[in-house]
Amino acid sequence: MDQQNYQYQDNSVFVKQEASISKQFFANVFLWMFVALCLSTAAAYIFSSDKSLMQYLVNQDTGGLSGLGYVTMFAPLGLVMLMGFGLSKLSFPALVGVFVLYSVLTGVSLSFILLHYSTGSVVSCFAGAAGIFGVMAVMGYTTNIDLSKFGPILMVGVIALVIAMVINMFIQSKQFSLFMAFIGIAIFTALTAYDVQKIKRIGMGIEARGDQVLQVDTKKMAIVAALSLYLDFLNIFLFLLRIFGGRK
Repeated sequence: MDQQNYQYQDNSVFVKQEASISKQFFANVFLWMFVALCLSTAAAYIFSSDKSLMQYLVNQDTGGLSGLGYVTMFAPLGLVMLMGFGLSKLSFPALVGVFVLYSVLTGVSLSFILLHYSTGSVVSCFAGAAGIFGVMAVMGYTTNIDLSKFGPILMVGVIALVIAMVINMFIQSKQFSLFMAFIGIAIFTALTAYDVQKIKRIGMGIEARGDQVLQVDTKKMAIVAALSLYLDFLNIFLFLLRIFGGRK
């Protein structure tokens, strides 16, 4: 009888430990996302409020971007690809370094946007994005509906949206740009719920495999997952700003 009680208590402790692994992974994902947002916000504010720093990004003769400005604008895309395709090859410290660099460079590129919109509209759109993101994150975490079947559809939507935005760079249609902004909000709002549920299932998978998953691999997965949520939030914010942002 004593042996049976001991076995029952031991299993209870094991279940609690497994549950804590999933919650810890989920918390780490949002912690890294918060770090990225803080770094981007700080970089954007510093560069947008300091004209001497902006001079390094703008060609004083032509008024366009300087060489460093182009690097700042396009480097984040390369860093995202590096983190996505080089996950298994990059060490954890290297992945953290790339993630931090990406967050800072993204913030620097956003400083150009802050120069064209009023502070009030930027703050209100940021708050709106946070509200939308929060609601969809809770929905994605708590819903019993399997959202994985919507993943391919959403990915096709993202690709179509990017193609449409590239085309609009040539036709310069304000109405089409506004329409694409509404579509973009819808796509990335849905992606938020999808990604949160996916991250929750990754955490449950780590629980199931237990010691088979190395701690460093879990940390690396948390950073990549945080990147996906960061991109969802960033795109919601930018599309809201395009629709509701007040120009200076």
